[in-house]
Amino acid sequence: MKYILILGDGMADWPCDELGGKTPLEYAKTPNFDKIAREGKCGMVGTVPEGFEPGSDVANLGVLGYDVSKCYTGRGPLEAVSMGIDMDKDDIAYRCNLVTVKDDIMTDFAAGHITSEEGAQLFSSLNEKLPKSVKGYPGISYRNLLVVKKGMGAESKPPHDIAGTNIIEYLPKGPDAKILMKCIEISREVFKDHPVNKKRISEGKNPATQIWPWSGGKKPVLEDFRDKYGLSAGMISAVDLLNGIAKCAKMKTIAVPGATGYLDTDYKAKARYAVEALNDLDFIYMHVEAPDEAGHLGSIKEKVLAIERLDEASGIILEKAEKSKEDICIAVLPDHPTPVALKTHTREPVPFAILGRGHDECTSYSEKEVNEKGGFGTVGAKDLLNIFFGKN
Repeated sequence: MKYILILGDGMADWPCDELGGKTPLEYAKTPNFDKIAREGKCGMVGTVPEGFEPGSDVANLGVLGYDVSKCYTGRGPLEAVSMGIDMDKDDIAYRCNLVTVKDDIMTDFAAGHITSEEGAQLFSSLNEKLPKSVKGYPGISYRNLLVVKKGMGAESKPPHDIAGTNIIEYLPKGPDAKILMKCIEISREVFKDHPVNKKRISEGKNPATQIWPWSGGKKPVLEDFRDKYGLSAGMISAVDLLNGIAKCAKMKTIAVPGATGYLDTDYKAKARYAVEALNDLDFIYMHVEAPDEAGHLGSIKEKVLAIERLDEASGIILEKAEKSKEDICIAVLPDHPTPVALKTHTREPVPFAILGRGHDECTSYSEKEVNEKGGFGTVGAKDLLNIFFGKN
């Protein structure tokens, strides 16, 4: 038996008046997801335990069956692992967004989805001015890192949670707050007249006015996925967070040309690489960031489109399963909701559908249909993969 899990980040949502009271998932044309639900069995899964913020870090660790109360230290160090950053045991790695702040208002948590090349130039200039105990690491687009040697930790809000809000009360608090604030102030000066920002402004794009460090932690330790489930596993994702989780769990990370971590990602290429990877691996976790990005933008149109594109790509996986001589079990689910009305994550359970683990009365894949008719009921995140792998 082989397994592919299709994870549409932030795909779940709330009913939208603009869609006649339907969610984007209900409204979108999803014949392949509906087939998985109709011919398979469905349920709801709570991916975020009480006491934790509904971030993609916590939620995806939950989907993979890890107990975040024991293994989670922060988002930053997971991304550091993906980027190959060598952290000492006393280092704190913070996720560090490039953001646009005007008159103390967080106007854009992604600095107009700045390019990776532009971000690298900004961080090169920034590192020349930062204190010796701090170093910035450019990542993908607005997603970067700040590592504090012998750090003590600090709390600050994820920038996507405070879009359109005054940042003053959400600035870093805690032992590392002083040095993080110094880094923020330095970034404002360095970025103010930087050629990258001058060019972006001339092109009508939001400039990166400063950095925003958040979700820091020390290097995490996860149980090897093979030891946990007895299966070889691979991760397909364009974001450092998921690849960092995979590397910590000793899963193979599979790079896909054209995968961007944004709305323009190559959905079909991901599906093709997923089915190809089954030749060597037992389980593939295919993560697509686009629905979450659309949710953060507050765009119903883009979210529906992202869902439909992911569904279309999933047809490649279904076709492979139908033609394969070996049984392939397929699951589809979000990690958490990202309601377009809210532009950030929420913690309510999300719908999942599994083809190859029985049948129920669901005829389509959506929050309402699965919640009302799903044969698995509502399960905890720790049980999801055990159900998927036939261990429960």
